Amino acid sequence: MNSPRCKEKKMRKTRVLIVDDHAIVREGLRQILSGQRDMEAVGEAKDGLEALRKVKELQPDVTLLDISIPRLSGLEAVRLIKAKLPESQIVVFSMHKKEAYIHHALASGALGYILKASPNSEILKAIRAVRRGSYFLSEHINAEIIEAYLRNHGGKPSASGYDLLSEREQQVFRLMVEGRSTKQVADVLSISPKTVEKHRASIMNKLGLRDLMSLVKYAIRIGVIDPETWED
Repeated sequence: MNSPRCKEKKMRKTRVLIVDDHAIVREGLRQILSGQRDMEAVGEAKDGLEALRKVKELQPDVTLLDISIPRLSGLEAVRLIKAKLPESQIVVFSMHKKEAYIHHALASGALGYILKASPNSEILKAIRAVRRGSYFLSEHINAEIIEAYLRNHGGKPSASGYDLLSEREQQVFRLMVEGRSTKQVADVLSISPKTVEKHRASIMNKLGLRDLMSLVKYAIRIGVIDPETWED
């Protein structure tokens, strides 16, 4: 006969952190989760930096994360969350279905990638799948994408030039390709303009790039920024 303690452990709910910059989206996801007996929303975050703090504080089983969030992109947040809490799984929840975004999310450590147009049932399936350690892609995404990724990467995240940048360099990189000036980057990160220029030189050297335009094109190619958003 199972003891009450064993029964309690068996029935433990999957703890989910919701990360999206729109309050109405976070509330909608929270309501979806509240109706499930096997999962619960343990917290919310509206940007990448807040997500990192909440992951450390709440230690969720699964993080449901939008790509297009301020202060730190969702794709960067995926890698940093996995670095802070490797056992926590991540489902990227995005409006983008471009192959570059999907590959970058998987290479950064996410196991799930679903579209915001997905039905509620698919969101729940994705959370349950990644909790078990399985990959899950939205049914609207071609299955060949994940098959090609697994074939080329052996199922393991790979290091790109971007991954060779330090955490601070990645922050500078992100702000630069968003169109921030040296002074603006310095103000956001609370560092001196001279330090920003040093990081910029190091970034260019590590990535083998020469100017801001080539940096922006590189950021679009790896999915760090959305081309439509940048062009606007």
